[in-house]
Amino acid sequence: MMAQPVYLDYNATAPLRPQVIAAMAEALAQTGNPSSVHRFGREARRRVEDAREQVAALIGAEPSMVTFTSGGTEANALALTGLGARRLLVSAVEHDSVLKAAEGAEVIPVTAEGVVDYDALAEMLRRGEGPALVSVMLANNETGVLQPLDRIADIARANNAVLHCDIIQAAGKIPLDVKALGADLVSLSAHKIGGPQGVGALIAVNGALDLLPLLKGGGQEKSKRAGTENVAGIAGFGLAAALAAEGLAGMAQLGEWRDAMERRIQAMAPRAVLFGAAAPRLPNTACLALPGVAAQTQVMSLDLAGVMVSAGSACSSGKVKASHVLRAMGAPPELAGSAIRVSLGWNSKPGDVDRFLEVWRSLARRAGLIENETAAVSAA
Repeated sequence: MMAQPVYLDYNATAPLRPQVIAAMAEALAQTGNPSSVHRFGREARRRVEDAREQVAALIGAEPSMVTFTSGGTEANALALTGLGARRLLVSAVEHDSVLKAAEGAEVIPVTAEGVVDYDALAEMLRRGEGPALVSVMLANNETGVLQPLDRIADIARANNAVLHCDIIQAAGKIPLDVKALGADLVSLSAHKIGGPQGVGALIAVNGALDLLPLLKGGGQEKSKRAGTENVAGIAGFGLAAALAAEGLAGMAQLGEWRDAMERRIQAMAPRAVLFGAAAPRLPNTACLALPGVAAQTQVMSLDLAGVMVSAGSACSSGKVKASHVLRAMGAPPELAGSAIRVSLGWNSKPGDVDRFLEVWRSLARRAGLIENETAAVSAA
């Protein structure tokens, strides 16, 4: 009998929390357009506004700052295009939803640990002309590396630039206060915290910014995002945010499990490479390469053994390709092409890491990379 599948791909999407499923089912059973003034409409509006408060509370924002969108991709696109013609500067390790929304943007280099090169950013802003928008994510989706947003914000402010920050991976994993973060615009997504797919938000921390909507029509979301709100999805987002806030203390334990896993990997296979391990990271994320074994081979072998992980970002229509993030960090193509991501989350258990190590060990042994059989046996 095959063991229960182990899910270690929370950075791609987190399982829906049972309470969220129940809340969404209740909202779906309720008729009413939140723009209608009758009782049913007012009840739908209440769900939306309650969720707005819950999402704002997770990140230390005000409810009035929150504009609901169809997801993180739309939130990023609205931030990058909503201010009109501006110089765009984006870090080399951004998610594709930023890189492709900002085609033609100036690319900010990063260090070998994946941290933005401050001097390069300052020089790029100084030498350019016209108003600029800088987009730097708080936590990388592939490596978990955290950017020191306070320093980046200082550089942006010193050069009169607007700062957008994608905090999609960080939300619900580390405590956040967007007012202290220093960003003017912040993007969120529901499905990374145990909410539904297809719902996100853009938070306008600097309310003085006048964003032009991507979608035009009705006056929903204060005319920032036309279209009848996805009431059930938004309600699920709100409850997921509230539950994520309650579970923040438990994220430290995930960090202990992740760190123990990496120590065991290094002990049994010293030639394995851990990316970003010397930089501050999210507690739930590990990015590791098994030299000589293609990422696709690792992902498929782990899948066949009932362990679900990713190679790079999971937002590329199922494609497994060498990570642009790792390439920007200076990893050779062959090493970047052998990297996988392990990410834990709200429903992870200690045995999940043990099961991953058991299967990963067999891959490493077949590749001739196991150098410490004692450590290998203890990983089983």
